[in-house]
Amino acid sequence: MQTRLSSQTRLSSADPVHGTVADTMDAAGPQVWEDMTVEVALSVMAAAGTGHLVVCDDDGLCTGLVTLARLTAVRDSSGYTDRLRLRDIADVIGPFASPLATRAEAERGMRRRSLWALPVVDEHGNALGVLALSR
Repeated sequence: MQTRLSSQTRLSSADPVHGTVADTMDAAGPQVWEDMTVEVALSVMAAAGTGHLVVCDDDGLCTGLVTLARLTAVRDSSGYTDRLRLRDIADVIGPFASPLATRAEAERGMRRRSLWALPVVDEHGNALGVLALSR
């Protein structure tokens, strides 16, 4: 099992509402590969004490984000098997936030899609952090 931890630190801005996503994003946290099983992902999440994991492809590029709520729902579903991998969960893929987008526009998009967290990626698809809405 491979898990990467980002050394990205939380950035701050004097005006987080009008600042950019890069000004207010959190560290990316644990990054896992899309071929990881749901059970292993739940274990990694529990060990890291986080509610989400950034999912990456074989090249290390971000493909999406998966939450504890989503993994729990999948595990508790009738079609679940212990061989189910993160790449098999269709809604793990995207969307993403640009670090240059304003926080306000990113938050509007997240609310429209009912997302509480969104991976922030650079122009090459590398995970830079996570933008999370306050609950």
